[in-house]
Amino acid sequence: MFLLDTTQDDLPLNCDELHEGWILTLPDTVRRHAIQSMRLSHGDELQITDGNGLRIRAVVEDAADGRVRVTDVGREPAHVTRIVLVQALAKAGHDDMAIDAATQIGIDEVVPWQSHRSIAKWKKGRSDRKWFQTLARATEQSRRSWMPRLRDCIDDAGIVAMCRRACVHGELVIVLHQDATVSWTRLKTAIDALAQRSLDDGRPRSVSVVVGPEGGIDDDEVSSFMDAGAQCCSMGSTIMRASVAGPAATALLAEAMGRFDSPGVSLSDASD
Repeated sequence: MFLLDTTQDDLPLNCDELHEGWILTLPDTVRRHAIQSMRLSHGDELQITDGNGLRIRAVVEDAADGRVRVTDVGREPAHVTRIVLVQALAKAGHDDMAIDAATQIGIDEVVPWQSHRSIAKWKKGRSDRKWFQTLARATEQSRRSWMPRLRDCIDDAGIVAMCRRACVHGELVIVLHQDATVSWTRLKTAIDALAQRSLDDGRPRSVSVVVGPEGGIDDDEVSSFMDAGAQCCSMGSTIMRASVAGPAATALLAEAMGRFDSPGVSLSDASD
């Protein structure tokens, strides 16, 4: 899968106009990756996406000129029930590893969080670019047609506001904490009910998972989030790293929402 930069790449992306047999010239960034780095040649298959649901299947016609022939095109719908990862900034790249793995599993939105215990600091213009690039690479790796949306970095007040909005809109915010007395299994009924409501009425809703940094979320933060309507739970008896907890929760949510029931893209249908 190759992700287009829609702010720069000049390709006709209206799937109502694109059709089988069209010849497209790959943008320079995609051409360098596909032709020069991956050495795709005449007859090799590839997929292209805009990160907003568009999936173009194509075959290389002329590698030297970066020309491909469209074999199939379509736009895939977004998930009605969204999975949101609120990931605290963590040292040693654990936050980066978390959003990478969660993207491959199926996260829909990522919200960076500057928590009290975060040693790493968010640097506007630098950190957001790094996180965006991580999400883009993971989107290509996992052959997703939807790239997770990267939100602005928030603080504790931002999470409190998120919790209050969730209560108003019938959504869930789940705070993962090692000392919680409620298990993930206890929340499964609420997760299933939310997902079913979204399927029944077609209204988008979110389940947000809040993951702390190395060292965990402090008690004052947990209390303020729960007072604003968040649910707090543990994920078993083991303590997970910041790089693991978010992806683990994402996998559980994806399974609960039936995302693993859909057939995947065959390896013969795409070029990574």
